Amino acid sequence: MQETSTNKQILLVGNPNVGKSTVFNLLCNKKQKTGNYAGVTVASHSGNYEYKGDNVEVVDLPGSYSVYPTSEDEAIFSKFLIEEQQNYAGVVYVLEALSIKRGLLLFQQIQDLGIPVLLIVNQIDQAERRGISINLEELSKELGVKVLQTNAKENLGIDELREAIFNHDFKISDQISFEIPFEQKNLVFRVLEETKEKNQYKIWTLLSSDTYLGNLKSVKEQMNDDEVKCLVPKRLQTQETIRRYQNIDKIIAKVFSKKTQFKELLTEKLDKILVHQFWGYVVFAAILLFIFQMVFFIAAYPMDWIDSGTSWLAGFAGEHLPEGPINSLISNGIIPGVGGIVIFAPQIGILLYFLYLLEDSGYMARVIFLMDRFLRPFGLNGKSIVPLVSGTACAIPAVMSTRNIENVKERLITILVTPFMTCSARLPVYSIIIALIIPDEFFGGISYKALALMAMYILGFLTSLLASLILKKFIKNKGKSFLVMDLPTYKMPLFGYDFKLMLGKVWEFITGAGKIIFIVSILIWFFSYFGPTEKPEQFVDSDVKLENSYLAKMGKSIEPVIEPLGYDWKMGVGILTSFVAREVFVGTMSTLYSLDDSAPEGKVIDKMRHDTKPNGEKVFNFATGISILFFYSFAMQCVSALAVVYKETKSFKWTMVQLFGMSGLAYFASLIIYQILK
Repeated sequence: MQETSTNKQILLVGNPNVGKSTVFNLLCNKKQKTGNYAGVTVASHSGNYEYKGDNVEVVDLPGSYSVYPTSEDEAIFSKFLIEEQQNYAGVVYVLEALSIKRGLLLFQQIQDLGIPVLLIVNQIDQAERRGISINLEELSKELGVKVLQTNAKENLGIDELREAIFNHDFKISDQISFEIPFEQKNLVFRVLEETKEKNQYKIWTLLSSDTYLGNLKSVKEQMNDDEVKCLVPKRLQTQETIRRYQNIDKIIAKVFSKKTQFKELLTEKLDKILVHQFWGYVVFAAILLFIFQMVFFIAAYPMDWIDSGTSWLAGFAGEHLPEGPINSLISNGIIPGVGGIVIFAPQIGILLYFLYLLEDSGYMARVIFLMDRFLRPFGLNGKSIVPLVSGTACAIPAVMSTRNIENVKERLITILVTPFMTCSARLPVYSIIIALIIPDEFFGGISYKALALMAMYILGFLTSLLASLILKKFIKNKGKSFLVMDLPTYKMPLFGYDFKLMLGKVWEFITGAGKIIFIVSILIWFFSYFGPTEKPEQFVDSDVKLENSYLAKMGKSIEPVIEPLGYDWKMGVGILTSFVAREVFVGTMSTLYSLDDSAPEGKVIDKMRHDTKPNGEKVFNFATGISILFFYSFAMQCVSALAVVYKETKSFKWTMVQLFGMSGLAYFASLIIYQILK
């Protein structure tokens, strides 16, 4: 089949939280994650679709409120919009019906840049519920563009949008909505003449911005020192915003009509509780506790099935493969190692699914609003809760999501403390240790294990706050930030769509972790299968006892360092391998106990539960278990997370501060806890 080349590229643009990513997913059949709070999309994403022979590339840019960026993700938007103007056919601008006035500011700026635009008004049904009626024909006439109506959540209007893109219904405005102030006109015209630029507003954006929208040298070369000194970018932006909103108010008056609402809407009723200064926190804590209860309760059955299936597969391989190294490698190395991490996929899936539902419903925006006042004293703001909550899935995208935090100091602090949050890679470690040391009992209908898991998440959150408080004292920044955001209406989550997202993320976890654990399992098996020999004619001995293997010797070499923490050499090996990825600890332990002939037959967790030290003391007793939980709660998550921190901070100093600070805290906290509890 002959491949079709891309015929056109279009941009998907709009304010945060207007449904852009949902439109993108529907157009391109992509599984791009959609969150119901500002700053989810922190980089541009592209996808393709074919329609009537056209191959269209759709670029989903980060949400922005203006062409003048205040954060890194908005800078990505502005840079792409202006510098790549020759490469895309037009802009599909997504406007939310309930926030048309705010959205029209950016829309008019794009129009004035001479960019062809197609406008879609999303979620009109939400506006109608509030008694708001929008005359789309009049709106189209006032703006001079084609206007479409969509409901991205219900997949309505998407076919019409594809048809409009196919017909190239993008319009370049023949009128300017913002008249350049008289006092700057002479300067703009002079720069226009010198630079051969045709668009007046583009020169104005260069004068009104700092450094994001291009190189200002080409402009400043045309100005004398007095003119440069007189230019105050923020003042020019404010002047423009005021004039634009004066024009927008006139448009709104023509296209908007509103009926008096006597009935209080569900959103207002819920917000009286969910953003309450006291009950808001109580509800949030109750929701989290419910989620953690479900993580253990619902996941118990599929975990048992996976565990039984893994044991059967390992036994089947051991019986039917020829005796020798290959048999040992597969039945005692690879299968238990990979199976040891796959078993936790249900718990990770349940946790992610509930988080997706909370985001999709609009509740996470309330959490941001609620947490802003709470986080301020610690050097953070409400937007910091987004990476902190996202960190419960994975620290890597969580650190990247800090790009929507405008204040440099608050962003750096958020980056440095986010790895303290319990990620999905830590969940297998917590789950297996909690299962080993916490009794299977209930308090008030809530299992001790769920309470223990919630305690670990709370510990991670409290530690991040304490670290933020300390970093606040050392990181200096005079600037102040303010949280300005709209609270979206509550929406019924798309349960099926979120379930597909969850399955995709779980599969990514299994395949990503599985590759690492597959390699680690082979290495562990190799060093455990071979060992030093006492026979002079042999270099190494094979099929040795685990205690006599090279792996045991390596583990015992670090045992003096980890013994004060309550760990034996097996746990030492698990800790070393887990620096690649935290979940590898579980896979390593599964492999080691499968290779240990002295361990009793049965499930890996049963082998770990009955394992004893030479003095008869259980290896995984309460003191040791709590020590492990504290170690993994504080230790830096993985090499990949460390690399992302360096990429986002562009600072070797702060990356090393984070690595050694978290590692030192993990060691000494575990040491103290074990010595107290033993």
